[in-house]
Formats: sequence, C-alpha cells, structure tokens
Amino acid sequence: MITTSSRLGLVLVLLGVLAAAAAPVLAPHATDDRFPGLLNAPPTLPHVIDSSGRWRAPFIYPWRLADRLLQRYERDGTTRVPLVWLAGRAVTSSDDAGAPLLLLGADSYGRDVFSRLLFGARVSLGLAIVAALGSMVVGGLVGAVAGYAGGTADDLLMRATDVVMVLPAMYVALALRSVLPLVLAPFKVFVFLAAIFAVVGAPFISRGVRGIVRTERRLDYAVAARSLGAGHARLLGCHLLPATRGFLAVEMTMLVPAFIIAEATLSYVGLGFPEPISSWGTMLHEASNIRTFADFPWLLSPAGAIFLFVLGLNLLLQETPAIEAALNYNGGDEPVRRVRSDSDPLR
Repeated sequence: MITTSSRLGLVLVLLGVLAAAAAPVLAPHATDDRFPGLLNAPPTLPHVIDSSGRWRAPFIYPWRLADRLLQRYERDGTTRVPLVWLAGRAVTSSDDAGAPLLLLGADSYGRDVFSRLLFGARVSLGLAIVAALGSMVVGGLVGAVAGYAGGTADDLLMRATDVVMVLPAMYVALALRSVLPLVLAPFKVFVFLAAIFAVVGAPFISRGVRGIVRTERRLDYAVAARSLGAGHARLLGCHLLPATRGFLAVEMTMLVPAFIIAEATLSYVGLGFPEPISSWGTMLHEASNIRTFADFPWLLSPAGAIFLFVLGLNLLLQETPAIEAALNYNGGDEPVRRVRSDSDPLR
C-alpha cells in the first residue's frame, strides 16, 4: 500500500531528478553568466499585476542598487521588464539583459543562483548515483565471492572490509582527496570522488551480500542447480546474486543521500569541484559568509535542495513495502535487517 509519505517522497525525488535533467531548458542563464551590477541581488519574482492594480503579461521589476557598501537593493516599481518565452534555449528569460530574471537571486559574483542550482543538481546527483553504483558493483562482487567461497577467502575479504568500516569514513574521504593535487580538471575530480566514495561505501554492501549468498547457497534450488551441473559462475550469477536485489535497492537509496552530503562537505572545505563548475557543495562553499544568514538567505538554497532530496529518499525508504520487505530479510549469519541503522557509510 502506497502511503501519503511515500507519495511525497516520490514527488520530491522525481522533482530533483527532472530538474537536473531539464537544467539546460529551465535555467534562464549559463552557470558562469555574471551581472556585475547585481552582486548578491535579491530574487526577481515574476508579476502579473502591476503597481496600479492592472493585469499584465508576466513581467519583473528590476533592482536598483541603493547602497553599494551594504549591497542593499530597491525595486524600481516604475519599470516593467517583460518576460520572453521559448526564446533561445531557456523556457523563459528577461527581455532586458540589464534586468535579468533571477528567481533565486544572485550570488556574490553576480551569477544566477537558480541556474547554478539546476546545473549543480546534475553534478551532485550524478556523482552520488555513479558512486553508489560503484559501491554496489565492488561491494557486491566482494560479498558474493566471500559468501560463496567461504573459508580463508571469506575471512580475508571480511577482515579487509572491517578495516574500512571501523575508520571514520568522512575523514578517510577527506584524507584520500587531500593527497591528490588540489587543482584538477572537473572530469578528474568527478572520477576521483566517485572512486573514493565507492571504496568507502562498498564494505557496507559486501557484508549484506555475503550474508544473503551464504544463506541462499544452502537452499534447495541452489543445491539442485549445482547437482544439474551448473558451474560456479553460473550458480552465483544466475541463481544467488538475484536474491540480493532487494537488499541492493535498499543500499542504493541510503548511499545516494550520504554521497550527496559527502560531496557537499568536501566542496565546502575546498576539496570539491573547481570554478566555474557548479555543484550544491561548491555553492554552499561560496555562501560560507556570516552575512549570508541575515542578509542573503537565498544563497542557502542548495542546503534546502539537499534537505528536500534526502528527505524524499528517506520517505521512500521508510514507507515503500518492497524496501521494507528487503530490510526484514534475514540473510543468515548477518541479518540484513540491521543495515538500516548501520549502513550510513559517512556517519
């Protein structure tokens, strides 16, 4: 039964994914477009009723700088700037380059926060999903081999995962990233961060997969397949690993938000993506100013986006029946039901 919470979670996740996918169409400006006269400018919201109370086609009122030192702006209520639709690559934008459409205001460099938020979602969500898939592949293979082979191989692989799990994962990620060159191409940063996150998250998957494989290999269907001549690779790939699908779905929904927050943390301390690449973490790093909270709260919109997306994933995790069934699956020596409290790799 799909509950209201799971519907809300699904809506939040879909909104995040669709916004990231449609960023080139929805964003009014490029991530590196700058408006020098609008540093830290407030949002320019569309209007359909002017100051005299008359209905108009959608328009915005431009901002005028009232105090350069305090970066305080006043709305010019005497000037209406029409919005143009489907002009160029964006769905809507301003008709005046001097009065841009800034739905979430501008940052300290005069760049559109809304556009950077959308393009930043592509980077942050893409990195989290790729890293989670890497954790699934590496951890799944290690856990499958350990659970199927048993004996010395099992002991060695599990002790290796124990070494990674007992270390403070966030500090491990920070240490691994800090030993790399600080100045890297954006693609290399993406690859390195995905690899670091995959290594950190893999042990949590491998232990659950190992428990399931150890249990499933003793069941009648696995014994029958082996007696009919199925080789080790076929037995493991076609019969045992499919039993871990529910558990892997659970882990994916838990690793993705953990990796989103990890990327934001690394970028916040300056070890993430370089300029002019936009990610939710780099945007929060740029907003790390004591005045932001009081004077420029729109710069904290990436924190709100992270909160809503992680909330949506957690609502899906808690309320989706299929995932609940996977969480309650008893995987033998190491019950998978414990994963819910133990599997945050970056706690």
